[in-house]
Order: sequence, then structure tokens, then C-alpha cells
Amino acid sequence: MKRRTGTAAPESAAARNRRTGTAAREPLGVRQGSRRASAFLARRSLATHRRAWAAVIVATGAAAALIGAFAFVIGSLLVAAPPVQRYAGADAVVAADQKVSYTAKPWGSEPRTTTAYLPERARLDRSVLAAVAGADGVAQAVADDSVPVSTGDGRPAVGRSWPSAALTRYALAEGRAPRDATEVVLDGVLAAGGHAPGGRVVLRADGAARTYTVSGIARTGHGGDAPPAVFFTESRLTALAGHPGRIDAIGVVAEPGVSRDALRDAIGAVLPERSGVPGSDRGVRVLTGAERGEAEHVDALGGRGDQLALLGSIGGTVLMVAILVIASTLSQAIRQRSGELALLRAVGASPRQLRSAIGREAGRVSAAAALLGGVGSVPLGLAMRSLLTTGPLPLPVPWWLPPAAVLAGGLLVALLARPVAMLAARSITRLRPAAALGAATADEPSEPGRFRDVAGVVLAFAGISSAGVATTQSGQAAGAAASGAAMSLVIAVALLGPRISRIALGVLGRPMRKAGGVSGFLAERAASAHTRRLATAFTPIVLVVAFVCVQLASGPTMERASGHQASAALRANLVATGGGAGLPAGAAEAVREAPGVAAATGVLRSTVVLADRQAGEPVLTRLPVLGVEARGLSGTLDPRVTAGDLDRLTGGDAVAVGADRAKSLDVGPGDRVALRLGDGTRVEPRVVAVYGHALGLGEFLFPREALAGHVSAARDQVVLIRTGAGAETGSGSQAASGSGSGADPAAAVRRALAPYGGGVVVRAATGDDVAIAPPVSDGDNAVIVIGVGVIGGFALLAVVSTLALITIGRRGEFRLLRMVGTGRRQLRRMLVLETGLVTFAGLVIGTAVAAVPLTAFAVSLAGTAPYLPPVHYAVIAGAVALAAAAGTLVPGASAGGRFVLGRRAG
Repeated sequence: MKRRTGTAAPESAAARNRRTGTAAREPLGVRQGSRRASAFLARRSLATHRRAWAAVIVATGAAAALIGAFAFVIGSLLVAAPPVQRYAGADAVVAADQKVSYTAKPWGSEPRTTTAYLPERARLDRSVLAAVAGADGVAQAVADDSVPVSTGDGRPAVGRSWPSAALTRYALAEGRAPRDATEVVLDGVLAAGGHAPGGRVVLRADGAARTYTVSGIARTGHGGDAPPAVFFTESRLTALAGHPGRIDAIGVVAEPGVSRDALRDAIGAVLPERSGVPGSDRGVRVLTGAERGEAEHVDALGGRGDQLALLGSIGGTVLMVAILVIASTLSQAIRQRSGELALLRAVGASPRQLRSAIGREAGRVSAAAALLGGVGSVPLGLAMRSLLTTGPLPLPVPWWLPPAAVLAGGLLVALLARPVAMLAARSITRLRPAAALGAATADEPSEPGRFRDVAGVVLAFAGISSAGVATTQSGQAAGAAASGAAMSLVIAVALLGPRISRIALGVLGRPMRKAGGVSGFLAERAASAHTRRLATAFTPIVLVVAFVCVQLASGPTMERASGHQASAALRANLVATGGGAGLPAGAAEAVREAPGVAAATGVLRSTVVLADRQAGEPVLTRLPVLGVEARGLSGTLDPRVTAGDLDRLTGGDAVAVGADRAKSLDVGPGDRVALRLGDGTRVEPRVVAVYGHALGLGEFLFPREALAGHVSAARDQVVLIRTGAGAETGSGSQAASGSGSGADPAAAVRRALAPYGGGVVVRAATGDDVAIAPPVSDGDNAVIVIGVGVIGGFALLAVVSTLALITIGRRGEFRLLRMVGTGRRQLRRMLVLETGLVTFAGLVIGTAVAAVPLTAFAVSLAGTAPYLPPVHYAVIAGAVALAAAAGTLVPGASAGGRFVLGRRAG
């Protein structure tokens, strides 16, 4: 016999593939047969599990609609621009740059620059007018200023110079142009009140109301949406504006035949690098076309940036919630079929065939969901847009926006559904046929995976730690830390759901068994045997409760704390307001001279920009501030000074700082703080006092004269009034009712303010008159509706679809219970008890999850406990209970037909 050599036999391709884990290259006919088998399995499975896939389509379609709607609104905001009204007749507008920038070097990175829009108008030096007028191609350059004006009956209007009427294409319809300071031209809106050339009109601008002669009536066929206008002579308007060396903007009319680009280049060549205003480093811009609207509405783009940031933050939450909902519903749908998939694997279906079949199913489902969501995203986006269309910034709908929104939502669903479904079935399709045969009849694993436990504990610790960090921060850093805490805790609950389910059953299981009898026993045993199913059921409830509670409680918490501090700081018992035009500085002096008035303080509102670093990153924060008069301040307002003296709050080089802001900036009395005023002017005032009621009054208090020259209109919003001690109660009540006798200080104040026009109102003072955070605006309400209503509604829909999917998957269990003798009422009561268990557990856990970041947020920013109106929480609980009942009891009443809740048990 020949001895064998040491050469081994060649390894077969099949053995090599088994050893390396790679798939064999199948012949073309085999691959085609495998595809046909996968397609057959997918078709049969879709028909068999149509109810389960319908629940998945509803959830994923809603996710696609919501994502598409947010893409619709954000896209509309990105292309939004202020309308051109006032400068409709100008070919170009020259204005100071309304943006401010700040550059800093983050930790271990290159220097970065951040920008912010200024809330007040940045003005130009009047010398720029001559340079623009001398540029090539310029036929006319007009200095354009404006002042708020109100008529004798309190109607607001805009005061402008008659030469600037050409910028809006106003033309005289009757009469002539004004010739001196006693004459005005009214536009058609104001003239409709019965005014005609030669008549008289009462107007209030810089001081007491005055009577003017109407010299003419002007009308325009363009810019009809512009506010009512009153035209003065140029010299009179300059005196009313109060800044004779500066102008708001310059309107330019080009010579015939000069193109827009040529005009821009010619003006840019003669402009100075800076606006020429002392203390300002603003550049000069030449605006043409649609950009001209930016010179009319100076803070429109700043408001757009705030809305984009807020909607972007909410959109990120929407995306996270949508991904969680899609992943959980698809995973639950596949997990409920694990026995079926294992049986197919045991009888010879290859892993590739099973994965392909599941992928085909998920692909068809995602296509249907993308179609439904795409169709629904457009009307939902239009509804959200209608809520946000407030103020001077209209939201356009270009032709490409609806298709882009449909694509944004549908594409995410289509791309995410197939891999998620295949990943959910991976544990079954990888089993060997012999092992799959056992898995086909096995119950769900009693213990979750170790990785899941570790990840859940880490995220829970991260969430609690982030909440603790939030209590040591302020401003945006505290809000970001609290938001991160909420996200981490919600995901931790999803990962640790089986563990939490056991704890919930340990607390609620015994009472449920005692109260429910046989049904309670069945409900408790079913929940104990399927803790993962129970966790999947209450996780969407935790999500909706945590999210909605955080959104609804954050605003009321801040408003309540701000209102309490403002009310505690208020010492005035009367307040005078002047409507939209405000009250000029002379009004406060007139009130002080009224009989029975002990003190009066004018209050001017503005905004400053603070450059700071957060986590090393440069940040520009816009902070609302108050400008007050030190004279009589102690009698009308008590900010609770902790250091320094408010009597020194005079001149242009003083500021009072809130205690928390002073601590973060490490400043105190005698130190200087670097700020930018509302128009971008750099200042470094000296700190004269530190006070405690910063949440109610703002983080900075300025002397009124320091802000008056740096606001768009130097008008007091209110005048705080303190009457004599003997008249306080009576004056307050009579002011509120609008009546008063000659001895009543409120009546005396009204007589003192009578020369300032009929729009002046004297009433009892409240904390809202000085609170730095005014009542919720229309824009804030819109964001609340979008954030809570739309996303909360989507989360509730996720609750219904998830619970319906779980209930549909229990048809076999229900049939078996009916076959062994369980009565209809017992089974129905079991479902009710399970629904109550899931709802109660979800509410408790969701409230606890929301309480952690809310407490951190409230302690860090307000120094109080979080507050949610009980009615709001009752609505949340009721909505969750209804959604849980709809997701469990309705499909439970029809799942399995007569064998479940019907009259026969089979």
C-alpha cells in the first residue's frame, strides 16, 4: 500500500463558506428561485398580518407627515424675507448693518465667530447722505427718519418727512406739501376719518398733543400694507426724531437706465467703511430688491433666527421621537411573529430568504406609509405655517417646498423601515434549523440582555448627572443640560423597561389581583409572563407624558416666578400707559406735579447684547432690560438691592446688575461690564448696585438717559405712579374703574396727562407692568401649540398604534383563554385592568422622568419648584387614558372574532 502524503484534500466551497461565514455564490437559477420564494412569503405574510401592518402604517405614516411638516415650516422660514412696503419706490436703501459678531477661541479649537441681529435700529451719521447723493447714477438721495405718532383719539401712525414720501410712491391727491412746522400731510387711511385740506388734526409725537393744519392728502397705489403715515416738514421731523446728527436710513432713486447692480456698486464705492456714529462699529450696507425690507423691519430677521432655533430644537425632538416610534412599532411587529419566523427557519427557509421576505414586507409598508405621510405633510405644514405667520415676516410657499417636504418625510421612513425590520428579525434568522424548532414554541426571554441593562443604567446616570449640572448653570446652558437630561432618561426607561415592569408589577400586582378577582389574576399573570411586552406598552406613554409635561410646565414655571418677583418689587399703585406710541419723557414730569402723587418713574424697555462663553463656545445673548429714572425710583420700585446704591443709577455710565448675572460675570459695585446696547453701540458702564429681583425686572437696569439715544423710539412704555399714603386704596380702585373725583389722585393724574392725547390710560398697577417677561405673545402661543399639540398628538397616536399592535398580536392568547372557559366579561375586565396598569405605570414613570429636568430647570433659572397647572395635568392624564383605552379595548373587542369576546368559545 502507498503511504498517504502530507497534502490535505482540497477544502470544498461549502465548507469554506461555513468556516468564513460568507455566502456561497449561488447559480442564477437558484438565486431567482430564492427571490421568488421570498416574494411569495412576503405576499402571504402581508395578507395574513394585515392588521398588524396597518397599525405600523399608521404610526410610520404619522411620523413621515410630522417630519415633512416641520421640513415645510423650516424651509418656509429659511426663505422668508421682510416685505418691501415703505421703500417700494426706492431703487436702493443705504442702512447700517444690523448684525453684531463675537469671536472667541473654544477649548482646543480654532477661533470661532458667532453673530446676532440687533433688536434696535442702528443709525447712520448724517454725513453719509452727501456721499450717497454724489454717487454716479443717483438721481435722488433722501434721509429717512420715522417717529411714532398717535392721533387725538389714540390711533397709532408713523411720522415721516414729506421728501421721504417719494420712497413709498406717495403723491398728493389733494392740497399741497407742508411748508412749516404747523402743517402736515395725511395719508388716505387717516384722512378717511373726515379730514380735508385746510382742516385741523390733533397729533402727539414728542410731547404734549398739538394741533396741526392739514395741508394735503397723499395716496399711493403701491405698498398698501404700510402703516398709516403723517408727513411733516423735514426740519420738523428731524426735531421730533431727537437725533439730529443721525438718520435711520437713506432711500435712493436711480437715474433712468441705471441697473440695480451698477447702482449698488456705485454707492458702495463712495460709502465709508463704518456708519460714522461715535461708539458704533457698524458697517454700511446697500440694500436692493427684496433686501430693502430689512431696512424697514430691523428685527424681523432676528425674530426669524429665534424661531428657526426654536423650531430646529423641536424638530430635533420630533426626529428622535419619530425614529423611536418607527423602530419600536416595526420591532414589535416582527417580534410578535418570532414563532412563525422560527418555524419557517426550522422547515428549511434560509436566512437570506427570511431576511429578504421581511425586507420586502417592510419596504411595501414603508412605501404606503411614505405615501400617506407625504400627502398629509403638506396640509399639516400649511396649518403650522398659519400659526407662525405673525408680525411683519410673511412665510412664503415656493413651488418646490411641498415636494421637498413630502420627500423629506417619506424618504426617512422608506430608508429606515427596511433595515430596522431586518435587524429586528436577525436573532431568529441566524438560528440553525434545529435551534429554531425550539424557539418556535419558546416564550419570550425572562431576562433582558446584559448590554441593554448596562446601557440603560449609564443613560439614567447621565440624565440625572445632566440635571444636577443644570442646577449650577444659567441661561441657555441650564436649558440645554435639562433638555439633555430628559432625553437620556426617556431612552433609559425604554432600555430598562423590563426591569421597571417587574417593579411596577411588584407594587400594583397584589392590589390588582385582590380588586379584580379572576380577571385581576389573569391580568397579573399575563403581565408577569410578558414583562417586555408590558415595557413596550408603557414606553410611549412615558414619552408623551414626559415631553408634554416639560413643554407645558417650563413656561408657567418661569412666568409664575417672574410674576412673583415683579409683584414683590412693585411699589407703585397706579400706572399710566400711552398705547402703541408710548409716552414721551415729559409725561413722567407732568405726573410728578399732579396733586397727591408721591413719586413717578418712567420705564423704557430695550435690549442689550452680552458676549460670553458657554462651554468654551462664543455666545451672543440678547437680554431685555429696563431703563428707569433714579428720581422717585425707591417709591415706585424695589429691586431688592443686595450691594451698592440705586441712587447712583444716573447718567450714561452706570448700570445695576442682577445677583445671578453679577456672579457669573464676577462683577460687583465699582466694576465695569462690557455690553452692546440695542443698536450695537459698545459700552462699559460701571456697576453701581446688585439686586435680587432679576427674574422679574431683568438682569440689567439702566438709567433711562443711557438707553434713550439707542432705541428705535425713545418712548416710555409705562409711567409708574405712587400716590399719597391716604389715597392709595381709593386711587387704585377708582383707577381701575375709570372714575374719580377731584380729590382722587387718579383723576389728578388723568388731568395732568390730558395734553398727551386721548390714548393715555391710567389704571391700577400690577406686576405685569414691570415684568421683563410680558404675557405670552402670539408667536409663543404658536410654538406652544406646535410643540405640545402636534408632537403630543403624534406621541398619543404612537400610544394607540403600539397598544393596538400588541393587542392584535395576542389573538392566540385570547382564543386559548376563551376555549378554556374564560367568560366574555372576565376577558373584557382583564383588558380593562391591563389598560389601567399600563396607563398608571406610564403616568407615574413619565411624571418622574419629567420632574428631574423640570426641577433642575426651575431651580437653576427661577430658584423655585416647577409648576404645572393642575388642569393641564388632568388633560394630559385624560388624553393618555383615552389613547390607551382606544389602543387596547377597541382592537381587543374584535381580535379573534367570536372566539374572543363573542358568545361561543369554539
